[in-house]
Amino acid sequence: MKKMVKIGKIELPDFPLLLAPMEDVSDPPFRRLCKLHGADLMYSEFISSEGLIRDAIKSRQKLDIFDYERPVGIQIFGGDEEAMALSAKIVETVRPDLVDINFGCPVKKVVCKGAGAGVLKDVDLMVRLTKAVIKSTSLPVTVKTRLGWDENSINIDEVAERLQDVGVQALTVHARTRAQMYKGHSDWTHIERIKNNPRITMPIFGNGDIDSPEKALEYKNRFGLDGMMIGRAAIGYPWIFNEIKHYFKTGEKLPQPTMEDRVEAARNHLTWSMDWKGERVGIVEMRRHYTNYFKGIAGFKEYKQRLVTTDDADGLFKTLDEIQEVFGGYQFV
Repeated sequence: MKKMVKIGKIELPDFPLLLAPMEDVSDPPFRRLCKLHGADLMYSEFISSEGLIRDAIKSRQKLDIFDYERPVGIQIFGGDEEAMALSAKIVETVRPDLVDINFGCPVKKVVCKGAGAGVLKDVDLMVRLTKAVIKSTSLPVTVKTRLGWDENSINIDEVAERLQDVGVQALTVHARTRAQMYKGHSDWTHIERIKNNPRITMPIFGNGDIDSPEKALEYKNRFGLDGMMIGRAAIGYPWIFNEIKHYFKTGEKLPQPTMEDRVEAARNHLTWSMDWKGERVGIVEMRRHYTNYFKGIAGFKEYKQRLVTTDDADGLFKTLDEIQEVFGGYQFV
């Protein structure tokens, strides 16, 4: 019997695949591609609560969500209760399906402000910040965090219980400490332990190092969580969601996306980026994605150079057409 995963009134399929909120990556054009290829729940890039209150343009723009993305969450971060409460009210005005709080970002400029993973050093503060958000919104509130500050202070067991006690409706854990940043191995056994805690009833999602259908199935079976969140492996490869789902169902791998598939994805991504950000910014911010769409192709250097230096849309679309022509039959393994 398949079970639905519920977050408030949001119903997700059995063992949903979530797209991680990633700074400068998880914008509407990228989310649209991931939705197209099977992501079940997605999040905005993380948004500074202080920035929202100051009405910073960059923070406000990150609030853009579209109906075809649903269910979609907006993720906020900050270290001040009042600012977090106010920003949750602002978030509610754009009607996302949920509000997510980031207590996991390991980046220094965030941690130094006592936000993101910095809050892992003060669980009482984490609880107060979470309570402030829950009190100020009628939307379901979820949290993304890490195992602890470092390996000597792994406190995710206490964090999970206390967050659930104040009303958090789902928890995603990146299976690394703040000290690890994105290096070393993730250790999902800590997340498995939370899931097996009889006190925990909210959905628990795992995150960290899921980069293939085989690994996804292995972790699904081994750790018994409610679903998993995929981040870096989806950059330039939105197909990973449907590939994992197909592998879960059949035990077989889908064929690799063809060159035509990759060019189409890059073309869509570029078009939607320009639509959303304006032509100039859309073109420049798309440059970081091309390498991932066309990874490991022999003799591609000249085309990559053109993609990351061409300044006009027509030139870029011509280059993409040429790539399809020249590399049309390329065999991806």
